[in-house]
Amino acid sequence: MRACGAARPGPALPVTVLILLALLALLAGCTSAPEPAGTGRWRPEPGIGWQWQLSGRLDPTVDVPVYDIDGFEHKASAVADLHRRGRKVICYLSTGAWEEFRPDAGKFPASVRGKGNGWAGERWLDIRRTDALEPLMEARIAMCAKKGFDAVEPDNMDGYRNRTGFPLTAADQLRYNRLIARIAHRHGLAVGLKNDLDQIPELEPDFDFAVNEQCAQYGECDALTPFVKAGKAVFHVEYELPVARFCAGSKRLGLSSLRKRYELGVWRQECPKARP
Repeated sequence: MRACGAARPGPALPVTVLILLALLALLAGCTSAPEPAGTGRWRPEPGIGWQWQLSGRLDPTVDVPVYDIDGFEHKASAVADLHRRGRKVICYLSTGAWEEFRPDAGKFPASVRGKGNGWAGERWLDIRRTDALEPLMEARIAMCAKKGFDAVEPDNMDGYRNRTGFPLTAADQLRYNRLIARIAHRHGLAVGLKNDLDQIPELEPDFDFAVNEQCAQYGECDALTPFVKAGKAVFHVEYELPVARFCAGSKRLGLSSLRKRYELGVWRQECPKARP
């Protein structure tokens, strides 16, 4: 099939005809090269700066292109304000754990709530039960889209590697994580893979970026390179290592790295910028 706008053999056409053909091509949505799938969604590139704030009063003044904030705690007006400041905004949600403090907590059947995940008021979910969980996660992600977020950060996406109270398998996790990605994409949102390093080779094509905690501390950052090689950002934080211990490696790998405190408040420490 001939590419749009490709030259055709034959006699030269009048300039007015060529202009008309060009206008018709534009109206038909024709471009000089086919656009990759999913270009309607935002896809952050490797090395982009970011702020991750999940607690405390939101400070919108950090001069970075990307904010990651709690989807339930912030109104559409907060997202709009960040957009006016030139930021893209990621909606933090827990998709793999039940949280007793969320407004929809009562909608989760007791049968899908497992063992605690180490955080107060949270329990792992039985991700095999998509009959119960899919409509709940659809509603949460739809909320993010309605508020104007650009993307979703679904948390607790590696239950199969933890003591959840359910016999979850790697296959269960792959199916569930892909389901979450499909829901986000249905709503026009980009979606990030949170941790779940072992399944990155299988899941990278389904996700638009990655979010990772403490890969430097545990010597795991190389596992994130499939995202960077695909031109997708890896938003990375360390809590215990000083920046001098991980920034050089982060720069080499193309990660968007910060040091944060565990409560994920306003405080942040960036890697030093290279001198010109």
